[in-house]
Parts: sequence; structure tokens; C-alpha cells
Amino acid sequence: DDNSGRKVITFSCCRMPPSHQLNHTRLLEYLKYTLDQYVENDYTVVYFHYGLKSLNKPSLKWLQTAYKEFDRNCGYSVPLSVIFNSLVTISFSFPRYKKNLKALYVVHPTNFIKILWNIFKPLISHKFGKKVTYLNYLSDLREHLKYDQLNIPQEVIRHDENLRMKQKGKLPPVVKVPPPRPPLPTQQFGVSLQYIKDKNNGELIPPVMKETVSYLKRKGLQVEGLFRRSASIQTIKDVQKLYNQGKSVNFDDYHDIHVPAVILKTFLRELPQPLLTFECYDHILGITSVESSLRVTRCKQIVQGLPEHNYVVLKYLICFLHMVSQESLCNRMTASSLACVFGLNLIWPSKGAASLSALVPLNLFTELLIDFYTNIFNSRTMPGE
Repeated sequence: DDNSGRKVITFSCCRMPPSHQLNHTRLLEYLKYTLDQYVENDYTVVYFHYGLKSLNKPSLKWLQTAYKEFDRNCGYSVPLSVIFNSLVTISFSFPRYKKNLKALYVVHPTNFIKILWNIFKPLISHKFGKKVTYLNYLSDLREHLKYDQLNIPQEVIRHDENLRMKQKGKLPPVVKVPPPRPPLPTQQFGVSLQYIKDKNNGELIPPVMKETVSYLKRKGLQVEGLFRRSASIQTIKDVQKLYNQGKSVNFDDYHDIHVPAVILKTFLRELPQPLLTFECYDHILGITSVESSLRVTRCKQIVQGLPEHNYVVLKYLICFLHMVSQESLCNRMTASSLACVFGLNLIWPSKGAASLSALVPLNLFTELLIDFYTNIFNSRTMPGE
């Protein structure tokens, strides 16, 4: 996710095979599959331009065919030109993609791209133009995204290093990073569940979870698109600071129901270890290989094996998400929609980011937890719940 909690889609041109080896039909299917998982929610695109050459650049004829394919089947276009040749004048021409795309980062842009952008800029809406940011170096991504979670090809990293070495013939000065400060006694973001429990008189449910869930139960269950929308980055940082300092938070002061929703997702995402634990990651990935009629039972087995504290917090959260899904006629947030939002906030691998192929089982597992909450959590009651 980026610093606003939005999903991030990356595309690396250096990974494109030569055009004559590429099955363009399958590539279209892959693009549609990838983008359709995210475009209903706010999302960000990172485009690594290095590696796009005449050898692996799709022909204009194919781009036109692809454009028509998306237009006909989906009623909107995709960032094909950005992905393949950065002709962003065509990109996001239709409402569904353009509306929820919040930022487009073009990394290592060439002068040719910038010239094209200036030529066609009058044809692009000012609002969309503000979403495009050129970044000359990978380090520039750090202020916008969780850089360490990005899967950046080694070719791109080496290219970035070469660019820096060429800059004035020397490497940029090394910036000394101060050692991390110990967490405050009242800290809630970025610390373990155990730490929060120890600092809150043994309470199992972290205060930030209890307060956001309670507020959303009262005022957010029927809000359309709950958990899909982002909120002001500065507001989220301000609320996090208040919680970390042990100060009270009144969500009514912000006049935005999406603030507590984003705070809840941010809390889960910033846990040092995911709520479902690293140990469960491979077990969860195996859910798609289980026979459909046995998947709920398998989910229950995995959940039953969680540490006591994780189980209690997960049960509290899923109970709430089940309530949200029960109001889907109003809020449009079915168990499947909620799973797409919360899947990677509940579980992620111990090293690197989850692969595209992992999204299907992770989201399916989360959807089953929400849909079959009563069945999965009915036989284990922990003290202190």
C-alpha cells in the first residue's frame, strides 16, 4: 500500500519479453485481471520505464486493438499507453479507472516521455494531470510509498545506481539515519499487540480498534463504499499522532466517516507481524487447493491454531466486518469486496510483498472468514473477550 493506504500496482518494462515471443491475448487477460481487482477502490500505479526498447515494445496496432478490447468489454480504458510507451494521453480515458486512480508515478522517465507529455498536455484534464508525478530516482519513491515492500527488479536498481554515479561524476552523500526511538508507553501504531496489551491494563482489544469499530458501527454501516475510500493523508497522520500520544480522538470533529475506516486499516497494516501471523501464510495460500465443500472447515482449523491474543482480536474484527457485509444492499460492501480491502491488511509474507498469484487465496480466505463468521468462530471462546 502507499502512505494513504491505497493499493499499489507496479509495472516494470524490463520484464517485458520480446514482442515476437509475447502472447498478446494472454497479456490482455492478465492486465484486465490485475486491474479489475483494484479499480473499484482508490489505487496507485508505479511505472518503471527502464527497459522499454524497440525489441519489446508492443506495436501501435496491438495497442489500438487492446484499447478497443477494454472499451468494448468494460466500458473504460486502461493505462496501456502508460504501461507500454507512456503515452498517457490515452490512459484512463473512461470513468472507472480515471476516477479511482489517485496517483501515477513514472520512474526513470526519458526526455521523450516528458516531451510527449508537454505536447499532449492540453488534451488531458487538469485534474488527471495533477495525478502524474515523474521520479528520477528510486529514493524519491520513499516519501510516497512503502518502498521496502515494492518488488523492484534488479535491473532497475542497477540502472538507478548508474544514474546516480553519473550525476556530477560521484555518488550522492550518504544520509545518516538516526537510530529508531523507543515507542511511547501510549503507542498504538507500529507496535505489537502484546505491547499494547501490556500498556493498557491487559486489555486484549487495542483501544484504536475498539474506538474505530464502535464509531463505525454507530455511524458507518450503511455508508456506500465504506473502507474503499481514502482520507486526507495529513488527517490520518494527525489522528495517529493523537493515539500514539495517548490523547482522546473524537471522529465527529473530522466530518468524514472514512477517517476512522482508514485508521482501522492503517493500524492493522502497521502491526510488526500480521494479525493472522507469518506462520499461517503458507497454510492460507493452500486454501484454493482444498475442495470447496471443505474450505470453511480448513479456515476454522487455521484460525483455531492462532495465538490466543491474535484469535480474540481477529474474532472482534471479523464480527464487525460480517456486520458490514450484512448491510451490503446499502453500503455495496459484500464479503468479497471487504476481502479485497482487508486481505493484505491481515496477512502478508515475512519477506517482500505478496505476489499477484497469492492475492486469490488470501482474499478467498478472508472472504470465507467474513461470510462464515458464525461457523468459524463458534467453538473457541477466550478469557477476556
